[in-house]
Amino acid sequence: MKIRVLPEHISNKIAAGEVVQRPESVVKELIENSLDAGASSIELIIKKAGKNLIRVVDDGEGMSEEDAVTSTLKHATSKIKSEDDLDSISTLGFRGEALSSIVAVSQFEMKTGTDANDLGTVIRVEDSNTIVREKGPFIKGTDISVKNLFYNIPARRNFLKTDATELKHVTETFVRLALSRSDVSFRLYVDDSLVYNLEKGNLLDRLIGISGDEIINNVIPVNQENQSIKLFGYIGKPVLTKKVKGEQYVFLNNRYVQSKQVNHAVFKAYENVLEKGDYPFFVLFIDIDPRRTDVNIHPSKLEVRFDDEKEIYDFIVLSARKSLSHYDLVPALSFSESSISGTEKLAFNNYPTLEKNDFSDRPSSVVKNGYESYSERPKPKSRYTDDEIEQLFSSLGKNFVRPAEDEDVELPFGGKRPAQQQPAIAQVIPSEPSETDSSAFMVQLHNRYILSQIKSGLMIVDQHVAHERILYEQAKKRIEQNFPTFQPLLFPKEVTTDPGTVALLKEIYDYIQRVGFQVKFTSKNSFLIEAVPEEVRVGEEEKILLEILDEYRMNQEEKHLEAVDNACKSFSCKAAIKSGDRLSDKEMRKLIDDLFATSMPYVCPHGRPVVIKISLNEFDKRFGRT
Repeated sequence: MKIRVLPEHISNKIAAGEVVQRPESVVKELIENSLDAGASSIELIIKKAGKNLIRVVDDGEGMSEEDAVTSTLKHATSKIKSEDDLDSISTLGFRGEALSSIVAVSQFEMKTGTDANDLGTVIRVEDSNTIVREKGPFIKGTDISVKNLFYNIPARRNFLKTDATELKHVTETFVRLALSRSDVSFRLYVDDSLVYNLEKGNLLDRLIGISGDEIINNVIPVNQENQSIKLFGYIGKPVLTKKVKGEQYVFLNNRYVQSKQVNHAVFKAYENVLEKGDYPFFVLFIDIDPRRTDVNIHPSKLEVRFDDEKEIYDFIVLSARKSLSHYDLVPALSFSESSISGTEKLAFNNYPTLEKNDFSDRPSSVVKNGYESYSERPKPKSRYTDDEIEQLFSSLGKNFVRPAEDEDVELPFGGKRPAQQQPAIAQVIPSEPSETDSSAFMVQLHNRYILSQIKSGLMIVDQHVAHERILYEQAKKRIEQNFPTFQPLLFPKEVTTDPGTVALLKEIYDYIQRVGFQVKFTSKNSFLIEAVPEEVRVGEEEKILLEILDEYRMNQEEKHLEAVDNACKSFSCKAAIKSGDRLSDKEMRKLIDDLFATSMPYVCPHGRPVVIKISLNEFDKRFGRT
C-alpha cells in the first residue's frame, strides 16, 4: 500500500507552515488573541528577533485549566460556534489554528488565570506531544512564551532571514496592531530594552507615540460615513510621502488588512498631488457590516473581499479628496539656526501649523451624497470681482512710484545711483485702471515668481508650475469631454521631422486633437499644423508640439504613465508660460484666479510645489517685533 495517512505530529508541522512562517506570524496571532480576550494592556517581549523568545503578556479574561489545554488543540476556538458565524466574523481570530500551529514548531508555555484571587494554570508543551499542567498564583490574564521557534524543523529555521530583517517584520506587525486599538496600552521590549511604551489614548496620541510629535502637523483627519460605511483616520500631507511602500495602514472593523483596491482608491484621491512612484502615508479605519466582507480567504487573514467593491472604492476616493480639500498643502519657509555654524538661514519648515482655509482664495466645494467632491466642483469663468481681488491681494505700498528708466535714484543714505546700475530684483507692475480701484498691484520677482499678500503672511507662486497646473486640468477636461478649443492658423505650419516622431504623433493623435491641435499628415516624416490650442503662443506652434512629443516619449519610457495622464502632463509642461516671461498685472491676476479655481492649486502635475508662504510671524521675528 503506497498511500497512507500521515501521523498527526507530521501533518501538524506541515499545516503550521501556513500560519507560522516567521517570528512575526507568532507575534500577530498571539496579540490578536489578547485583543479578542478583551485585554486593556499588552506587553511583547522579544529576544534574538523572536528566534529565541516571543512572550506576550496581557490582562484579558484569561482561561480555565480545561480551556487552556483545549486551546492548544487543532481547530479549537471559542469564537465560532456554528457555520452561520462565518458570515459575520467580528473577532480577529476564528480559525482555531494559531496556538496548535505554534505549539507544533516551538517550546511552548502558557500561564493563565480568570480570577486574581484563584490559582491559575500553567501549560507546558516541550515536544508537541506531551502536555504538562501545573497550578500557580497567577493574576487574571494570559502570559504565553514561545521559545526556540522551529527548533524541530531545522530547514525552516535556517531559511529565516537575519536578525535585523526578522526584527523589522516583528516591529511592523506590532505597530499595525498597536494602531488598530489605541484604547489598549502596548509595550515592546527587544532584548530587555523598552522600544515602545504606548499608553491608552486616541488615534492621534497613538500616532505621536509611534512617529513623534512632528506627525501632528502633517496628517489630515478623515471622518466620513453614509448609511452603510464609516471611514475615519488620517492621511498624510505630501511631506510624509516616500518612495517605498510601508506606511499605508488599512483596518477593516479594527482588523489590519491588505487591499489593493483600498490603496488604489487613496492613491486616486492624491491624483496629481504625488508623482508616480510616491507612496502617501495613511491610517484608515473602515467600519462596515461584517456580512458584507470576507476575511476567511487565507490563514493569515490579511486578504479581504467586499460585496460591493465599487461602492467602497468611490466612497474612499471622495472622502479622502474632501479631507485634502480642507487643508492647504503648502510648504512654509522659516528662519532656522544651524547647529554647526550658529548662523540663521531661510529653510523649509516641514512641520508648519496650517489653518483651514488659510488662503482666503480657496475655491468652494460641492456637497453630494453627504460628502464633498473635487471632480464635481464647478470651475467659474471668473471667481473674483475687482473688489475681491483688491481685498485678497492688498497693496504692498500704494505710495510706491517706480522710477523711470532714465532717472537717477536717490540712495537712502545720500548720493545717487545711475539708472543703468539699478538691480533688477523685483518688478512692481501697476494695474490697469478698473471701475473700482486703479491703485492695486502685484509683484513679479525676476520674471519667475509672483508675490502677493495673504492673511497669514506672504504667498509666493511659481508662475511656470502654476500655469502647468491650470493647463493640465484644462487638458484633462477637454480629453474627458472630447470638447477641444483651438484657434486655426492663417497659414498652416509644415513640420518635417523623423519618422519615429510622426509615428508617435499618429499613435496619440486622438489625445492631441482633443487638447486642441489639428494636424494633417502629409508623409512619413512630415505633417501640417492647421490649428493649435489657444494657450500656444504665436510663432511657437512647431516648437511646442515637438517638445510635447519629446516629453511624452520620455514619460512613457521612464515613468510609465497612462496615455491620457501622459498627454495632459506633456502638454501642460511645454505649453505653460516659462520662467523668465514677463507678465502684466492683468495676466498675473488671471493666472492666480485660474490657479485657485483648480482642484489642487498647491502642487503641479509632477508633484512640485506651486505655492510657498512665509508667515507674518517670520517677518515679525526678523524686524524685532516678537
